[in-house]
Amino acid sequence: MYTHEFQKRVRYGETDQMGYLYYGHYAQYYEIGRVEMLRSLGLTYKAMEEEYGILMPVVSMQQRFVRPARYDELITIRTTLRQLPAKFIVFQMELFNEAGKLVNGGTVKLCFVEAESGKTVPVPEHLVAELRPYFEEN
Repeated sequence: MYTHEFQKRVRYGETDQMGYLYYGHYAQYYEIGRVEMLRSLGLTYKAMEEEYGILMPVVSMQQRFVRPARYDELITIRTTLRQLPAKFIVFQMELFNEAGKLVNGGTVKLCFVEAESGKTVPVPEHLVAELRPYFEEN
């Protein structure tokens, strides 16, 4: 299992009339979590696309709203991979407020697509190589 945390402050322009993080912005917070998790492994979406010719479109996303995230709160985005990816990569997402209380949780499932052909492919070996140590038993 691999878990990564990243923090982001709720900006005024992301809130609704009540001062709550607008529900449509949670998907962007999920994306921030995924991108920063990969970056923590020394990988980037840009490199996946430009160097390896692999795109990672979202196949499905599920989320549940537990309590509101409010304007100017520092949100901790916790992203977890519970299993080594194969055909798909599934990110478990949890957003916590400054008090450490769960605000939102969900999953995002992505597949791997060869940019040139547009066809789905198995998980790239370089990604598996970076993740494998976190899934090996000690």
